[in-house]
Amino acid sequence: MEPLFPIASLSSGNGTLGISPMPGRSGDYREDLETLIQWSPDMVLTMTTGREMDSFGATHLGRDLTQANIIWHHLPIQDFGAPSAKIIAEWSDLSGTAHQILARGGKVLAHCKGGCGRSGMMLLRILCETKEDPTTALERLRAARPCAVETDAQYVWASQL
Repeated sequence: MEPLFPIASLSSGNGTLGISPMPGRSGDYREDLETLIQWSPDMVLTMTTGREMDSFGATHLGRDLTQANIIWHHLPIQDFGAPSAKIIAEWSDLSGTAHQILARGGKVLAHCKGGCGRSGMMLLRILCETKEDPTTALERLRAARPCAVETDAQYVWASQL
């Protein structure tokens, strides 16, 4: 039986990438948040919109993670979407931090509403930025989370650097 708040993980260099649904998606925001915090990420990338967060009780996710000394970045992308120009510009700055965390053996977790498309896209991007072959990277990612990366646009953005 799958846990109420699953976190799938895979290696990236010295570190670990995690992918999960949005805290609150199981119906219990506090319990999901505690599970996420116990996984001990150094950085969390939130790919959901503010409206999605509000609808699942995750309005204060950024505050809650920051209080737990976890770096948090909100990169809102519409469901089944790919990044806007604004998100792409933000990613160029955030990417370096994610790679530094992974190089020192840390953990980076990405989530969207279901823990599939948008979050999978960001993790695939991180893997491709380390020069991993996109096809191999997607296979590894889908071995951990079979639904990762849902649209062609997501794959194209993640794999074409």
